[in-house]
Amino acid sequence: MSSLPSRPLPPGDSSLCILRTSAIGDVTHVVPLIRTLQDKSPGTRLTWLIGKLERRLVGDLPGVEFVTFDKGAGRAGMRAVRETLAGRRFDALLHMQVALRSNLLSLAVKADRRIGYDRARSRDLHGLFVNERIPARSGEHVLDAMASFIEPLGLRQTEVRWDIPVPDDAREWAAEQLPGDAPTLLVSPMSSHALRNWRVDRYAALIDHAMSRGARVALVGGPSEAERALADAILGAVKQAPMDLTGKDTLKRFLALLGRSQMILTPDSGPMHMANAVGTKVLGLHAASNPNRSGPYSDRRWCVDRYDDASRKFLGKPAAAIPWGTKIEKPGVMDLVQVDDMVDRFEACAAHLGWRLGG
Repeated sequence: MSSLPSRPLPPGDSSLCILRTSAIGDVTHVVPLIRTLQDKSPGTRLTWLIGKLERRLVGDLPGVEFVTFDKGAGRAGMRAVRETLAGRRFDALLHMQVALRSNLLSLAVKADRRIGYDRARSRDLHGLFVNERIPARSGEHVLDAMASFIEPLGLRQTEVRWDIPVPDDAREWAAEQLPGDAPTLLVSPMSSHALRNWRVDRYAALIDHAMSRGARVALVGGPSEAERALADAILGAVKQAPMDLTGKDTLKRFLALLGRSQMILTPDSGPMHMANAVGTKVLGLHAASNPNRSGPYSDRRWCVDRYDDASRKFLGKPAAAIPWGTKIEKPGVMDLVQVDDMVDRFEACAAHLGWRLGG
């Protein structure tokens, strides 16, 4: 199996299938790769095998055929993909997800070249489902790792561009929620990994500080019971209530809200990467995960990074001595991020943005 056969796709009418079904943050990392392919290989037909939820975020990217995989449908979801792709063959598959379910799903894609992860980043028998591998590198951000999937095709990603479409109705809704141009902080408190979340009283303290300084603050999140419960707990702990938009937005509406906000406070999560994609500054909470691998790609100046502290406390060694990408999701790990740490980043970011705050 070759590690880097830099061999372009056939000239003219070539076809490429991208398999990356989830999650929201990782899907945003694929968008710059799509833009690069469209710029550097405009004759290539692109098909993206994607999750049902994730399609709601990027499914209107122009020039891309989307095939939805509904993982909640179990075997029926797999069968639907097989039926959709029956009789088709691609020049190459970019197999960008290593979970066993994704490996099995990849069998629905008939392709001469099947490009997957290097051995160090493979698992769940991934190597049995590919016949080429991306370069073996450590120390990369997830977005850069995904960008390297086009290197075996003789291409390189030299520009990172998203431009995810936002419908007019989503923009209109966001303008109704956040009218004018007041300095605005969104707070998206929940990660799908519960041990990455900050404590309720600390979210409340940062919200209180921002509001005391005159910032407009809106609490955001999805419609799940867990997100509603966390939002209610935060609302019960603050001195002055922020706007509560929890459960009211869609993925497109959230992009529009980000477009009307200058900052977001969030743990390592999908909203973090959506914010980065539209240029909203991220006050990132990092201890359980390494921000240099999975933090906001474009600008990590406003993040609090306690990952090395977490590695020393919970693993007994510095972060430089543990495998790249290790997640330190231990009870209490996020307590390493203090309120004062985040107040400092909020104030520094506000100054950078030119906010004229009182208080």
